[in-house]
Amino acid sequence: MAFIIIVISFLASVIGAVCGIGGGIIIKPAVDAFSPLGVETVSFLSGLTVLCMAAYSVVQTSRSKEGRIKLNTALPVSIGAAAGGITGNQLFRLLRSSYADAAGPVQAACLFLLTFLTLVYTVYKHKIRTHSFTNSFGCAFAGLFLGVFSSLLGIGGGPFNLVLLSFLFSMKAKEAAQNSLFIILCSQFSNLLAAIITGTVPAFNPVLLIGMVSAGVTGAESGRRLNRKLDDRAVDTLFRGLTIVIMALCVYNFFQYMGNAGNTV
Repeated sequence: MAFIIIVISFLASVIGAVCGIGGGIIIKPAVDAFSPLGVETVSFLSGLTVLCMAAYSVVQTSRSKEGRIKLNTALPVSIGAAAGGITGNQLFRLLRSSYADAAGPVQAACLFLLTFLTLVYTVYKHKIRTHSFTNSFGCAFAGLFLGVFSSLLGIGGGPFNLVLLSFLFSMKAKEAAQNSLFIILCSQFSNLLAAIITGTVPAFNPVLLIGMVSAGVTGAESGRRLNRKLDDRAVDTLFRGLTIVIMALCVYNFFQYMGNAGNTV
């Protein structure tokens, strides 16, 4: 089972680096579907894998001449996302402690809905008027919204970052991908820091974590190289196909969680 999870982490990180979605939105539902690990543990492992993967991608991009990170936009969004990450983490723990059996189905249903809306946007974005906001407060507020949902769902927030960066700041696919990874880095770091400070890090297998993180970093490098060879249209096509796979996993996980909850009654 550990081998399957590590392979999932690698493939998710490859695609995540290409599309700028971080990989968490693939790792979380896929590991939920194929492993017996609890919701809290999967969220933590997924978030930490995404953190390392995003950190590696951002550092390598910054060292190269291909960097397209717009700090005047990405930085305030990241600050908001970091604050939202802490808030979302607390909301998840409140949900988990108050309605333990509902945490899994709620995550799956919310992720399905947000992914569906993201797919609709990407399909029709050529008909949607985009903007070029520069207000730092507005950027931070948008980041706060992203951080809450990404932390609550344990996914890193990648695809929703891309929609926001496209709609509010008129970024093209590859540029949005690089800025998205920077935002994910900041939000996931704050989430990890909050878990450590509050002593809410779940029990996990250290060997599995090392394997997932190693796969995430290796996948990030492979995806970064692949990203250079693809144009914006190819990145968009890959992203759309990925959202369909994610929605299918969400449906499967939702009914699996509901079935498990029914068996415990």
